[in-house]
Amino acid sequence: MKYVIHAYDYTDPEAMQRRLTARPLHFDRARTLKENDHFIVGGALLSPEGEMIGSMMLVDFDDETQLKAWLDTDPYVTGRVWEKIDVKPFRQADV
Repeated sequence: MKYVIHAYDYTDPEAMQRRLTARPLHFDRARTLKENDHFIVGGALLSPEGEMIGSMMLVDFDDETQLKAWLDTDPYVTGRVWEKIDVKPFRQADV
């Protein structure tokens, strides 16, 4: 099942530094997801000024349990980068 994730960063003064600190580990885990055919596409959500304010990922997992196991241990979650996370099942249009 595919899932789309919109995750929004904390906005406190230390939030950007936490993002930058956790970013290499987050990217390493995304590469592992890609190697295991779980990562489809992802990237930073930007403010109108071009500042990173969150993330979007399209992932593919067998079920919500597998998704939750990955998400609960992502460095952006454990490192308090993402404050609000919205996950929805996603069906890709066949066009």
